[in-house]
Amino acid sequence: MSHRARQLRVSALARVEGEGALNVVLHEGAVERAELRIYEPPRFFEALLRGRAYTEPPDITARICGICPVAYQLSACLAIEDACGVAVSTEVEALRRLLYCGEWISSHALHVYLLHAPDFLGYPDAIAMAAEHRDTLERGLALKKAGNALLAAIGGRAIHPVNVRVGGFYQAPTRATLAPVAEQLRSALDTALATVDWVASFEFPDLELDHDLLAVHAESQYAITRGRLRSSSGLDFPVAEFPDHVVEHQVPHSTALHAELDGHRYLTGPLARYTLNFEQLSPIARQAATAAGLGSSCRNPFRSIVVRAVELVYAVDEALRLLSEYEPFQPAHHPVPPRAGIGHGVTEAPRGVLYHRYGIGTDGLVTTATIVPPTSQNQAAVEADLRALVAANLALPDEQLTPLCERAIRNYDPCISCSAHFLDLTRTER
Repeated sequence: MSHRARQLRVSALARVEGEGALNVVLHEGAVERAELRIYEPPRFFEALLRGRAYTEPPDITARICGICPVAYQLSACLAIEDACGVAVSTEVEALRRLLYCGEWISSHALHVYLLHAPDFLGYPDAIAMAAEHRDTLERGLALKKAGNALLAAIGGRAIHPVNVRVGGFYQAPTRATLAPVAEQLRSALDTALATVDWVASFEFPDLELDHDLLAVHAESQYAITRGRLRSSSGLDFPVAEFPDHVVEHQVPHSTALHAELDGHRYLTGPLARYTLNFEQLSPIARQAATAAGLGSSCRNPFRSIVVRAVELVYAVDEALRLLSEYEPFQPAHHPVPPRAGIGHGVTEAPRGVLYHRYGIGTDGLVTTATIVPPTSQNQAAVEADLRALVAANLALPDEQLTPLCERAIRNYDPCISCSAHFLDLTRTER
């Protein structure tokens, strides 16, 4: 039996959050184990929320992510309103959905153009890509700018919006405030359609995942802010039953938790949303997907960039629809008096299902807080895909296998810390 240890290290890059490594153990030419090791330190947000007023979680949890603050705000709002037994108006629901569309546009444009496309075009980063594809990157930045404009017009600012509160908003925007944004979005729709055509032309490695898929589902629309949980294995359950099905656990090689759905690994995010909710996409988004060759489902994680581009089309189209129907309303929020109880909230962050659960005491203070982000839900599936990918490419030298593994990781998470060249690959054969 041979013994061989090889290690590759990618030097640290500026503006990268977190550290990671991939350990691959080979035994007699087969992949025995692949571990994605995340060293991100604990952030203690759930502990920080305990003892705070029940009105505070939307503002506090928004600071968890600078890319997806609305996802945290609205999941928190839904959970608190659920605990307090309050249902908001259709006007508040529509404005929340419009705000969330802005986040999808901004986040998906960032991921597609700046974080993911360089992988397919052979560039180390977006800066190097800009030297030869300046017009393309400017197109992506224009899309992101349109999403940011929508976030700022409704939320008060694009990063960590300040206009969201339990029960609704502090102030509903005027039509005059939203008119310039609508003009930007009309142009952005053509850009989003061009984006689908562009990314569909990339070359994609062959990798079909077999994980169970989990997404929020609503019969009347592509689920973003409300719905039930549905899986590709046939599960269909209300948000309140999320902790009955999804259980997080610690693994020894990572500070990031792993989650299981009824005892098995699963995947959430664009591929899950698209495969489970294709029929709920708008006609223009379905047409774009068909033209891109996707069909009604997609299980190749490398093609997730195409699915995100289709969701870009949907988010812009949906935002335009909501803007055309929007009328300012008063009051901008519903009273939400505190009530002792437990509430559950779930929304579809750009990365996937984001679940919040809060316990509230009779004094209106938070007694318990649980937040399950998409990354922990996807971690086990990512490792399984890495095992399959390495097994299929064992003949590659380390200098080719390492970037391929990095590309695989970037398929799942548009967050900055998961999308830079951070990976250390250790390959050991025994």
